[in-house]
Amino acid sequence: MQKTTLSSVHFADTKPHYELLDGLRGVAALLVLWYHIFEGFAFAQATNGAGDGLITTLNHGHIAVDFFFILSGFVISYAYDDRWGKMSLGNFFKRRLIRLHPMLVMGAVIGTAAFLFEGCKQWDGTTTSTSRVIIATLLTMLMIPALPGAPHEVRGNGEMFPLNGPTWSLWFEYIGNILYALIIHRLPTKTLALLAVALGAAHAWFFVGNISGYDMVGVGWTIDEVNFWGGLVRMLFPFTVGMLLARTFKPRIIKGAFWICTLLLVAAFSVPYIASTGKASLNSLYEFLCIALLFPAIVWVGACGSCNDNVTGRVNKFLGDISYPLYIVHYPIMYIFYKWLIKEELYTLGETWGVSITVIIVSILLAYACLKLYDEPVRRYLANKFLKR
Repeated sequence: MQKTTLSSVHFADTKPHYELLDGLRGVAALLVLWYHIFEGFAFAQATNGAGDGLITTLNHGHIAVDFFFILSGFVISYAYDDRWGKMSLGNFFKRRLIRLHPMLVMGAVIGTAAFLFEGCKQWDGTTTSTSRVIIATLLTMLMIPALPGAPHEVRGNGEMFPLNGPTWSLWFEYIGNILYALIIHRLPTKTLALLAVALGAAHAWFFVGNISGYDMVGVGWTIDEVNFWGGLVRMLFPFTVGMLLARTFKPRIIKGAFWICTLLLVAAFSVPYIASTGKASLNSLYEFLCIALLFPAIVWVGACGSCNDNVTGRVNKFLGDISYPLYIVHYPIMYIFYKWLIKEELYTLGETWGVSITVIIVSILLAYACLKLYDEPVRRYLANKFLKR
């Protein structure tokens, strides 16, 4: 996510900055935050045997990650495709690490603090050792995933990064960055288009065919075989679509682009769950169409817009600034919120609106504090020390 992926890239100094794409990334991050509130209600219901675990509000909020992948592909291709003659492979990787990794480390630290606050208790109520938590922390910082059932898979529900679940998408984004640097940037545009079509076909086969059995696109969070290959296809398809869009993009002037795109994202995520009557997953088909058609259209419209008034400009800057920090630091707070919902047997926004709003506000404030007090100073220091001017 660049300020994407959930994170952003440093743009070439001579290129215009697509401000509205920053803002839309922030809108998607806020919708993820809101989606996870309702995920908590569904999770608490399922855990306590009080419901089927179906998320009823912003049901498709998890595909905000796929929107991030498209944005990442667009911004990386735009920023770097024409710089490879004067930029080394090592310099590219240093830039990406400096952009993404400091906040990833902070997410691991906050995740560890939250787990210690919970008493190092797994979801089944058993307590794990501090030594295992330390190992999990270090491995998260190094982006080394935990296999399901491994001693350092400390929450006991199979997450690739159990101290901060959303880190899984950054793991796949790192793979996308490596593939871009080694292979994809070298491809002619027509070949890139063929690759995107092939990945789209694989995406449709995997998800609409319901290979995972999840009946949705939400795979990749654990490291079993289905989630690894599904997560890889899930990342690569929108990633290459974003790159293809950047190479073929011809700007036009579209007034009100930010607000149009925001409404489209909210509407797309709010569509109720679509039940299937046959083997094909209609719910996944809807999400595939969002990823293949709607999200590229939103990115195109956003890239055609501009911040032509102070309100839109300030909103976009704030949302763009906090988008990646918010995405990467909010989930440890959600773990605490989810356990509270389970313990108190609370399953609706009406019962918990005060705590739910507090969780949202605290998450935003924490993200902004991490950005200003940690991420920006650290990235500035690392850029001055390691990047050639």
